[in-house]
Amino acid sequence: MESSRLGGETFRVHADGVSGRLLATTPPEIVVRDEEDACVYLPGRRARQPLRQPLRRLTPAEFDTRMAAGDRRAGSLLYNQACPSCAACQAVRVDVRAFAPSRSQGRAKAKADEAVTVQLGPIIVDDVRVSLYRAHEQGRGLDQGGRPPIDALEYESFFARSCVGGFEVRYLVGRQLCGVAITDRGARSLSAVYTFWDPAYAALSLGTYSILTQIALARSWELDWVYLGLAIRENRSMAYKLAFMPHERRVDGAWERFSRG
Repeated sequence: MESSRLGGETFRVHADGVSGRLLATTPPEIVVRDEEDACVYLPGRRARQPLRQPLRRLTPAEFDTRMAAGDRRAGSLLYNQACPSCAACQAVRVDVRAFAPSRSQGRAKAKADEAVTVQLGPIIVDDVRVSLYRAHEQGRGLDQGGRPPIDALEYESFFARSCVGGFEVRYLVGRQLCGVAITDRGARSLSAVYTFWDPAYAALSLGTYSILTQIALARSWELDWVYLGLAIRENRSMAYKLAFMPHERRVDGAWERFSRG
């Protein structure tokens, strides 16, 4: 059984639910789940996010191709939006070279810079990170719906088991780990998989600070894009990504550019 979390929900793929449909991509992918569900982002709507398993680990360039097609990663699986009657979810990517922070983003960065130490390292699974993830979910009200708290096995399955290379960005105040950003790396891009932080440090705006940090990393490595996942204007917890400009959003299968003013 494969377990993964999308949008705060846990999807469990049983052997008897595997469709086995093979896609002629490079590398080939097996569709392991393709069903409609209740949308986890917008109540009353139906969602479809086919889950696909690459038959081998992706190269950085192959991962870039998936990101450019609007894909996201959940564990070792990939998914995209194929909702039957809704197009509210739009993949977002920030133009690294052109990006300029807003005044509020600049203030958030300056405040966090004074208190936070940033470290890079491999993705680690331990009790500290699992507890931090649980505190983040509880603090943001994401632990509802009767779903049990994430355990170490689920954490490893969702973050550490991947189809592409990645790393974690660690945010520390003193010696205290207060936030983690799981980040995938392509040949020309970074993909922000998930960021979680201790609600006790909410005043540091670590969600915003993390995106700014990943953009700065991509710029220092001379990359082109930072993929932020899905933006949904009608969902407050998913709309904040629209504030990082200029950016491109995938609309009706094509990337469109959006700038301030």
